[in-house]
Amino acid sequence: MALSWQDSIDILKAHDLLISASAVAPSEFTAIAYDSRKVVANTMFFVKGNFKPEFLTSAISNGAQAYVAEQAYPEGDGLACLIVTDVQKAMSVLSAAFYDYPQNELFIIAYTGTKGKTTAAYFTHEILQNSTHGKTALFSTIDRILGPNEQFKSELSTPESLDLFHDMRQVVNNGMTHLVMEVSSQAYKKSRVYDLRFNVGIFLNISPDHIGPLEHPTFADYLAHKLMLLDNSDQVIVNAESDHFDQIFGRAQAGHAPEDIFVYGHAGCHPVVDVQPDVTFSGHADLTQSQLLITAQSPKAEVLDIAGTYNLNVPGDYNESNASSVLIAAGLANADHQSMVIGLNEVTVPGRMESFMTNTHGMVYVDYAHNYISVKALLSFLHQQHPVGKVIVVLGAPGNKGESRREGFGKAVTEEKADVVWLTSDDPQYEDPRAIASEIAAATDESVVELRYEMDRPTAIKQALMMSTANDVVAIVGKGLDPYQKINGIDTPYPGDMQVAKDVVNEIENDR
Repeated sequence: MALSWQDSIDILKAHDLLISASAVAPSEFTAIAYDSRKVVANTMFFVKGNFKPEFLTSAISNGAQAYVAEQAYPEGDGLACLIVTDVQKAMSVLSAAFYDYPQNELFIIAYTGTKGKTTAAYFTHEILQNSTHGKTALFSTIDRILGPNEQFKSELSTPESLDLFHDMRQVVNNGMTHLVMEVSSQAYKKSRVYDLRFNVGIFLNISPDHIGPLEHPTFADYLAHKLMLLDNSDQVIVNAESDHFDQIFGRAQAGHAPEDIFVYGHAGCHPVVDVQPDVTFSGHADLTQSQLLITAQSPKAEVLDIAGTYNLNVPGDYNESNASSVLIAAGLANADHQSMVIGLNEVTVPGRMESFMTNTHGMVYVDYAHNYISVKALLSFLHQQHPVGKVIVVLGAPGNKGESRREGFGKAVTEEKADVVWLTSDDPQYEDPRAIASEIAAATDESVVELRYEMDRPTAIKQALMMSTANDVVAIVGKGLDPYQKINGIDTPYPGDMQVAKDVVNEIENDR
């Protein structure tokens, strides 16, 4: 991979990003980086984020031959530089060029939404893995799957643009033909996917989340950045039952011909705007799976060959909606019907609605539910499935981000009448987890929900399980399989909620 100095100037000019370029520079760069520790000889270095002068000094000493920034720096005196209006956007377009536009060699399906992105991405990946004979990659909140023997844990739902294009190039080199990925609102706010176009974009739903000083200042800003996915997708799929559907559908209409817009919803649903869903679904869910009936309501949906009955291996009636969008996307990617049936029947999603039955302490669920809409949907389902016993919940909220989640958790457990909630820690970062728990408690009606406090998460899980009986449900929500607790800027190793729960059950049941 390589990028010439003149091509860099031309690309930045084409995107109206270039302010100035130094007169003298190497003719070509054989490496690019935004982390000074990863700079090697002949690197173009991007100065971004929380910049410190020593970062540029370190980059130069490691071999940087030019830098890209929004202003000139004394530490870079004498070094070739490109001064730009927006370094995040510049990094995206130059990274795409450096890696020779790998997106043009892939069929890319992208999901956004407050709830369900990861689950839908895994569903789609499983189907396409069947239909493409193992040539589908996945970029998700949990895993990055670049090929048959190349998989690692993700740090971000949507990586920085330079990492994104690097991994896309690796996906292509590994012989992959399709890519399924999550696109967060932060990816657009921070221009991680600037100028990247998707073959299919899916807008699952929207509700208040990721609102706070370090994320989105308002819900309007959050929604605005979510909607950008529709502007950058060739074909779009939208949920007729999502909040703010009128705005979502209007945005889809503004940039697409009718034949490129697909709407889905429950059978008999009535969207807030006068539009007939192209695909409707109905289903029945139990503790282990859902049975899903898909009906094509329009000629363009009939062509996709998705109508029929499916067994969905991941429980939860709310996953039926996710699966409906997935089937449309798979159809647009030319997946065959049998791959759809097999994929949904066999799919598993790490940390999403994983469960096991104990001998004497009821059913245990571990789920990544991490905002109002997902916790509410989870508890509604569990009450339906367990009408006799108690629903006991273990949850916390992360520190220094998503402050609106705290009130949302309190509302969700109240509205769905959780019997007992153990408030605990969940990536508290630089905040006091007890203070975070108090904010959740302030939004909880304690005449409906019994609250208990234990800031050590494994201990909270143990206490919840020890108080449960054979008829009860213990739902451990928020972290899923996350192997770390983020505390004071340090990723502190954590076994994961499922492992903690299994260890506790083994201890208390074997001690009887």
